[in-house]
Amino acid sequence: MFADAIEKVAQFTRPVHTIMRLYNNNQIIPAAATLFFVNKSGYAITCKHVVDLIGSSQQINDNYQLFRNERNNIPQDGKLKTALKGLELKYKYSDDNIIQIKNNFVDCIDILKDLTFITHPTLDLAIIKFNGFENIRYQDCAHFIKNTSDIRQGTFLCRLGFPFPEFNNYTYNAQSDDIEWTQTGNQHSPRFPIEGMVTRFLADTQGLYGIELSTPGLRGQSGGPLFDEKGRICGMQFSTKHLHLGFDLEGKEILVNNKSRTISDYSFLHLGQCIHADTIKSFLKLHHIDFFEE
Repeated sequence: MFADAIEKVAQFTRPVHTIMRLYNNNQIIPAAATLFFVNKSGYAITCKHVVDLIGSSQQINDNYQLFRNERNNIPQDGKLKTALKGLELKYKYSDDNIIQIKNNFVDCIDILKDLTFITHPTLDLAIIKFNGFENIRYQDCAHFIKNTSDIRQGTFLCRLGFPFPEFNNYTYNAQSDDIEWTQTGNQHSPRFPIEGMVTRFLADTQGLYGIELSTPGLRGQSGGPLFDEKGRICGMQFSTKHLHLGFDLEGKEILVNNKSRTISDYSFLHLGQCIHADTIKSFLKLHHIDFFEE
C-alpha cells in the first residue's frame, strides 16, 4: 500500500545521527532523529525537542572543555582525588551526566557552516535552516496534502524515520579525551516505516493541531514525516503516549519451556502522536518559507 510512497518520501527524509558520552564512561551512546526538507533552499522540519538537543550540544561540549582544562592543571600529588572531587562538584558531574554530544546530518548538504533554528512557541515543532552550502544532497522536497479533510478517522497513514541506529562510524580518542566521527565503519542506518490508523485528533485551546495513530512512533522517528499512500505529507511524528488498558495480570502462572513460571504484566496501548499538516503549513507561512502542496 505504501511501497511507492515510501520511495518518494525517502528522497527528502534524512537522519540526524548523534553520539553521546557520559562522565567517567568512555562508551559512546548512539542515537538518531529524523527531519524532512520542504524546499531546495535548505529548510527542513523536525521536532522542537530534536532542535533543543542539537542546540545544547555546543554548550555541553564547551563546558566539558573548561572542565578538562581545569582537570589537566590539577597537580599530580596526594591531593589529586580531593581536588578532582571538588571540580566534579563545581561542574555538577556524576556518572550519569552527558558531557559530550556530537551530531551528524547525513546526506543533507555538501557543506555545513551553521544552522538557524525556528521553534514553535507551544508545540513540539521546529524549522531548521541549513546555511552556507553549495549543493543539496536530498533529491526532492515534501509535498503537503492540500485538502486535509481527506485525513479522517479510520484513514491509514505511514511514518518514516530512522530508529534502531546501526551506524558505528565513531570512536573515543583517548589521547585527546574526545569522541569523534570517523571515515570507517557503517555510516548509515536503514530507514524504517510504520503504518497506523487515524484514531483521534489532538487539540488545545488554539484548536486542532495533531493526529493520533493506532500504533506507536518509534524512538528515532521523531521529526519524521507522516504521509498517505500517494506520498503527500499529512503531518510529523513527535511523540508516543501510553494508555493503561486495565488488562493487568498479577501472580499469573504460565508454562515457559514446559516449566511453570509466575509472572505479572501491565498492559498499555502505545499511540503515536503527529503534528497536523495544517499546523506545519501555517508555521511555514508565518515565517515566509516556501513549500509545496498537492
